Amino acid sequence: MINKLNLEDILFLDIETVPETQHLSELSDAKKELWSLKSKYQRNELSAEEFYNRAGIWAEFGLIVCISVGYFKTSDENRQFRTTSFYGEEITILQDFKTLLETHYNHPKKLLCAHNGKEFDFPYIARRMIIHNISLPEKLNLFGKKPWEVPHLDTLELWKFGDYKSYTSLKLLTNVLGIPSPKDDIDGSEVYRVYYEENEVDRIITYCEKDTIAVAQIFLRLRGESILTDDEITHI
Repeated sequence: MINKLNLEDILFLDIETVPETQHLSELSDAKKELWSLKSKYQRNELSAEEFYNRAGIWAEFGLIVCISVGYFKTSDENRQFRTTSFYGEEITILQDFKTLLETHYNHPKKLLCAHNGKEFDFPYIARRMIIHNISLPEKLNLFGKKPWEVPHLDTLELWKFGDYKSYTSLKLLTNVLGIPSPKDDIDGSEVYRVYYEENEVDRIITYCEKDTIAVAQIFLRLRGESILTDDEITHI
């Protein structure tokens, strides 16, 4: 079925997130207590403070620092994949991303695609929009939609082929499919340090864009098509 989809109708994306503050001590007392309760069963022997650098995986305690997107432009002669990123203040990131969706991806045939997007990227973006009192664009508003009406593709779900017992990381999947690794500089566990301690947002943007490209590459391989070459990828 995915071979029947027009590549130009798909927006590939990835997000990078961090805790909403650098240190747990910067949260209100109420939020500290809520974090302690939320993380209780995940942190094992670690204290709530020691575990806080992982708070970015929860939309209630994190924020988005980058959304990278990519899309195909194809013709009979060539194939191009163009990427761009939204970064800066989170509310601006979300508003700009919403504008993109409503301007270029509002048609029913348009789809969003991410790796583990249905469990992470798409709901995370939607939750952060609601927190900022931003009305949801149609592509993220799933209220009342039937499963077959949800305009989302997920390369993790596609790779599972109905098997829901395991998780395959983007790094592992690119490795087994012979796709250049997007984790050649940093990985997700290092985003907190690079953002808060080293203040190197450009590295995070580059990493996020590489992940977006990797999602597109996986999608091509799942369709039985050749992966993108460097000459076919453009940053705009």
